[in-house]
Amino acid sequence: MTGKQEIRTTDSYAPVGPYSQGLAVGDFVYTAGVGPLDAVTGEVVGADVAEQTHKTLQNLGAILAAHGLTFDHVVKSTVHLQNLHEDFAAYNEVYKTYFTEPYPVRTTVGSQLLNILVEIDFVAYKGH
Repeated sequence: MTGKQEIRTTDSYAPVGPYSQGLAVGDFVYTAGVGPLDAVTGEVVGADVAEQTHKTLQNLGAILAAHGLTFDHVVKSTVHLQNLHEDFAAYNEVYKTYFTEPYPVRTTVGSQLLNILVEIDFVAYKGH
């Protein structure tokens, strides 16, 4: 496949496996699933889902910014919550503060996550 451009920033944590933080393909940007890890220490930030959601979205914002984008460019998000029923309301309260209408389409599911409460990935559109 041609036309893939890796997006990398030290303002979000380095990948913990064989994947990119983000890829630009044509007018679209795809991020990896991102969690609430500190960019320097790699440690989980936040004791509850609200704090972890803030940190996760800050990390995603850094990846978008590395390619000149903002949350306004996001067209799709996929969200994984460790405790879907218990944490949805608190996560949703934080999530909605990062976006304006029209909101991106979104899928939110319960998932078995490794030592974190939330993981999110984005698809963003940078076209005119």
